[in-house]
Amino acid sequence: MVIYCKWVPHALRSNQLSFLDVSAEESSAQSALSLPPLALYIHLPWCVRKCPYCDFNSHQQPKDIPEAAYVAALLRDLEQDLPRVWGRCVVSLFFGGGTPSLFSADAISAILDGVRARIKVRPDAEITLECNPGAAEYGNLLGYRLAGVNRLSFGVQSFDDVILQRLGRVHSASEAVNAIAQARAAGFDNINIDLMYALPGQDLPGAQNDLAKALALAPEHVSHYHLTMEPNTVFARFPPEDLPDHDTAWTIQEACQAQLAQAGFEHYEVSAYAKPGRRSQHNQVYWRFGDYLGIGAGAHGKITDLNTQRITRLEKQKNPRLYLASAGHASSIQLRAPKPDELAFEFMLNALRLHEGFLKSDFQAFTGLALENNRGFHKALAKGLLERAHTAKGEIIRPTELGQRFLNDLTNLFS
Repeated sequence: MVIYCKWVPHALRSNQLSFLDVSAEESSAQSALSLPPLALYIHLPWCVRKCPYCDFNSHQQPKDIPEAAYVAALLRDLEQDLPRVWGRCVVSLFFGGGTPSLFSADAISAILDGVRARIKVRPDAEITLECNPGAAEYGNLLGYRLAGVNRLSFGVQSFDDVILQRLGRVHSASEAVNAIAQARAAGFDNINIDLMYALPGQDLPGAQNDLAKALALAPEHVSHYHLTMEPNTVFARFPPEDLPDHDTAWTIQEACQAQLAQAGFEHYEVSAYAKPGRRSQHNQVYWRFGDYLGIGAGAHGKITDLNTQRITRLEKQKNPRLYLASAGHASSIQLRAPKPDELAFEFMLNALRLHEGFLKSDFQAFTGLALENNRGFHKALAKGLLERAHTAKGEIIRPTELGQRFLNDLTNLFS
């Protein structure tokens, strides 16, 4: 049986999630904490090989991926979490990895059918699947579309074959172009391209050329982000020697922002650019401190419980083999209740990534804390990193241009 959510037409017109867009069951409870939107993240942990910059929970694929067993484990995992979200509605789903496009269309269809049979899913829910251009075939792409996936995110990273090899990618630039063309042929009209800059050996013309090739493919969304040396990665241990310096990276960032703006993309989050009406609904749930279930090896979740007036963090068993054996049992999950100061930091870490900021009332509604009592808030205002703005919806708190540039410094004021 498929269970659908309440229809929320104004959210469809704007393609932006409002924290008022909740079901009748959710809006009936008024207390110190309020229920934000609920998303579902589905982690598929295997890759052809691990990239040297990647710090996600990804593992080199075995000779035969245990698709059927993993699908069954995901659904057991979801069933274990259901009592935490009874009556609530999923507004977006995201298949991340790893490389979800290593899974067959039949497996993705079975997961989505199983999810819909167990929890309410909004009829217009954004359903994203991450694709590696080197592991995407037309038959599977068409099958994903028929299964209900309506958005693809291609991890292209660069259109320079030399740089792609240095990044450990398994695809070429021509394969990326071909994969996106096949996605269009399969009927996808909502595509994101992940592109990195400040790459080994990259200069400003190279970065602009990468972006021009991405824009030529007419994506609806571009994630354009700085390569970082994440802890516990190969690049952290053995950094490339020819990375652009800070000034060059900043010059690249500013030039590419102008290039994206000229192409009609709205810069709405630190690394996210969207055509009108094509913001990532799923990522906005994270950035606006929404709730989310996470199923799969190493997946994380955040759930608000109005009965206990607590927010709970969930983390699943990371090792795929152990996850397969334990999913659906207490041994597969770790629970943690963040402390008040952690909640303030977590809220700001996400919400301040959005250039438009957040409603001041949302901070209290979704953390149970009063913003005016936070010392970091007043320090940020005094340093010119935050500003207040009054709108018809209420008071908005947002980063200034200086705050956007020094976002790490800004968010650390709340730690």
